[in-house]
Amino acid sequence: MRFKSKGTRARARAKGYRSGLEESLADFFQSNSIQAEFEKHKITYVVPESKHKYTADFRLDNGIFIESKGRFVAADRKKHVLIKEQHPELDIRFIFERPTEKISKASKTTYASWCEKQGFKYCGKNDHETIKEWASEQSKDSTSTPSGSDTSNQISESKSI
Repeated sequence: MRFKSKGTRARARAKGYRSGLEESLADFFQSNSIQAEFEKHKITYVVPESKHKYTADFRLDNGIFIESKGRFVAADRKKHVLIKEQHPELDIRFIFERPTEKISKASKTTYASWCEKQGFKYCGKNDHETIKEWASEQSKDSTSTPSGSDTSNQISESKSI
């Protein structure tokens, strides 16, 4: 087996390729007078639907779902946007360890500003007054939609604390 040096990938990236293999193929095509365009064409495709289940961290007696988050990674953010789109009747709120944390090093968006943009209520873990206010809010029926269609078959119970 032939091992490439550690600098192969770095050299390839410096030339605009993502791997040493891409660079090698480009060199091969060029040296053999084979016409090939590198990453010039984008192909659209649809990922087939797949069902997933989300287990909420807590559900208050009034029907409010509480999701506690230390880290709020992209996959979780995407999941909660999909849940909100598919279950607008549910009231899901976030309690963050640090609401002012940025969603990534490269972003100016914080967990708090993401929630505001997406229409989720949130607070920090030490905001006990807000958490108590949420718990004392008027009871909500989160197993049926405003139109009255039952979604209880899509929401199941597991255990209470």
